[in-house]
Parts: sequence; structure tokens; C-alpha cells
Amino acid sequence: MKEYTKIETIFGRDMDGTKKLMEGKFCNETIEYLKDNQWVCTEKIDGMNIGIVWDGHKVSYQGRTERAQIPEHLMNKLIEMFGGMVNEELFEQKFGEMQVILFGEGYGVKIQNGGNYRKDVSFILFDVYLPKQDLWLKRDSLEDIAKAFNIDIVPIILKGTLQEAVDYVKSKPKSTIGTAKMEGLVCKPAVDVLDRMGKRVIVKIKVCDFVESKSTF
Repeated sequence: MKEYTKIETIFGRDMDGTKKLMEGKFCNETIEYLKDNQWVCTEKIDGMNIGIVWDGHKVSYQGRTERAQIPEHLMNKLIEMFGGMVNEELFEQKFGEMQVILFGEGYGVKIQNGGNYRKDVSFILFDVYLPKQDLWLKRDSLEDIAKAFNIDIVPIILKGTLQEAVDYVKSKPKSTIGTAKMEGLVCKPAVDVLDRMGKRVIVKIKVCDFVESKSTF
């Protein structure tokens, strides 16, 4: 099982017991170094991390961890969206025997605060991983896959510096889906980067973290 990349919060937190976000104190040196480069920021959906796994022959479904239990109403929707002979043929046509994981968010009614997104449940794509190649696909490939399977993909909200992303989140924007408030953004460098530990560089910026954040500027 391949778990999705752990996404770090953009800034560190106070270690004096308050646990408050320290605005301006980046969580690691690579992110600080890249802060003024262009980042691509998509909407962070408040749901359940789901992996649609094609092993080259059949489709299976996973939560964020092996212990994660996918709710029955969501599982039924995933099977409707990705199960059956037609979808199997789509996977074969698109990927052949190549292993692939479509990572996305299961969201909607009875999942987190998803009732404000929609009154049913669904799956929205945010990343695609090729296990044998240890490769994350680029956005244009994600959009192509989403189109092929007729599924939604998380929208790009902005392209800019991390400060621009922070300023946007501070405005407490509404979600692009339904009547929900936006949970935040997930930001990746415009060009994929690994840090010195070989980890993928990707950060989250959540609206709730800036309600009473402590600035170090």
C-alpha cells in the first residue's frame, strides 16, 4: 500500500504550549528557499483521502492508511465511478499493465463537513502516482485522466508566491464547490522539487490556522 505524501503545514508552531502557528517561520529550509518562486495552489477539500488502485489487471480502493474504513455510501459511489467492465477497459486502454494510483478526496454528505459541498458523495482527483517508476504525474496528465474517467479534479485557485497564497487564505474565501467555506490550499512548486531528505515538497495553508496566528515579521 502506498500512502499519500504527508503534507506539511507551511509554518511551524510555537513550542511553548500554545501550539499557535508562527507566521513567517517556515516549516523547513527548502520551503523557505522556494517561497518567492511560483507555486501552483489548488483547493484543499475537506473529506477522506482515497486511492483508486489499478494493479495492471483490476481495480481496488484504499483509505489513507490500511486501518482506514471507507464508509459504505462512499464505497458504493467509488464502485459506481471506477468499477465494472467499462472502467476496467478504460484503465487497460489508458495504462495497460502499468500500476497506477489515482489519489483524491472522497467528499460530500456524512464525510467531515462535506454536506456543504454537495448532498451526495463523490470523488475528486488531486494526484496520480506510478509506483514502479516512483513518479508523480504533472497537472496536464491529471486533467487528461480526469477527462477520460469523467471525474472532477481539484481546481487551481492561484499561481504565485507563498505569500500570495497566504494572503488569499487569510481572506477566508468560499469554496469553489457548493456553499462550503474553503478549508485552504495545497501548494506545490511549479516544477517538482525534493528536499534534502528526498521528500516531495508540498505544503498546506489552512484558513483555520490564521484565525489567531502569531507573526514573527
